[in-house]
Amino acid sequence: MKAQLEVKTFFILLLILCSCKDDDSEKPSSTVGESQRNFEMGFTTWPYGPTQIDVDSTYLLIHANGDCYTEHLDNKIPWKALIDSTPFPAEFLNDLTGRKGQKPTNKSLILSVSLLNGSRADLIEDYDGSVPNYTQLNDSTIEIAYFDYLDYLIEELNPSYLIAALEVNELLEKDATKWAEYKLLIAAVKARLKAKYPTLMISESITLHNWYEPGLSTLTNDQQEVNNYFSTQDFAAISFYPFIAGLSNEAGFNEAFDFLNTHVTIPIAFSETGHLAEDLIIPNLNTNIKSDPIQQQQYMDILLNNAQNNDYKFITWWTYRDYDKLWNTFPANVKDIGKIWRDTGIEDEKGAKRPAYSSWNSFYKMARK
Repeated sequence: MKAQLEVKTFFILLLILCSCKDDDSEKPSSTVGESQRNFEMGFTTWPYGPTQIDVDSTYLLIHANGDCYTEHLDNKIPWKALIDSTPFPAEFLNDLTGRKGQKPTNKSLILSVSLLNGSRADLIEDYDGSVPNYTQLNDSTIEIAYFDYLDYLIEELNPSYLIAALEVNELLEKDATKWAEYKLLIAAVKARLKAKYPTLMISESITLHNWYEPGLSTLTNDQQEVNNYFSTQDFAAISFYPFIAGLSNEAGFNEAFDFLNTHVTIPIAFSETGHLAEDLIIPNLNTNIKSDPIQQQQYMDILLNNAQNNDYKFITWWTYRDYDKLWNTFPANVKDIGKIWRDTGIEDEKGAKRPAYSSWNSFYKMARK
């Protein structure tokens, strides 16, 4: 992303700062019986547009509307540099420098890192598109490289929480053998991290929309495996997009949260979540999901009230603003996939606040316990 003129950036950011002021005319839609909030609230740094101004604006908006935020690294890992002890790619270093430059001093940082690729079926790719050779996922070469990678990121970003791998239960669904190898790999990596960073809270995220299956009275074998695996975590990191599970009303949302709260006994945190505010129509994926801003607000209300009533650690809403502007720059081969989460912002693509913003704001204004 090329930097924009500094003068133009200044005026854009000044306008955004003004727009972030509290609007006393807004009436909160959520109500709670306590005067203090039990959990932290924040967003990922996923930008709504491709320019440096859009990136800077995103950081400014999320820091004005949250007391934590998530740096979500789910793209590439510099495997060759890590394994061969060669310099890191410039693309990686430039990206990390940009993130470090946007880090405030008064916000909790959740560092969320993906070991697995987009389909959660194998290791994530290197910057040249390659995947390191291995006999088993828990080969010592992979273990050392991934520990070194996480160690480097922790030293550079100093997070409050680490999510050491993303949506790992999807690997279990795809390949039981690799799942067994993965557990050995991540256990070894986490043991080394804990020895060096004993106070750092570490977890691996799971997708609630794939773990929870509506209508089942007993857990399947895979569900029970995930249920048992949570006992190895410092906290339960949840990735949840209700529309992916076909949930579209308050009853369905509540049932999913009842399942979660019943089956998890360690502290819960939502590492990423969101819900559609518009219909999602993708002919190439045979997808036609109905939604609207009110349905999004219903999910937001249930999410926040569950966080309050069940003492969740934090809530990370995926995207603050719809990213139509960024999506328009996507290559044709990823536009369909990229559209899935495009319209989940609490602001639309023009920056207009949706009803879910009022729900969010009513909780955010509460003093933190």
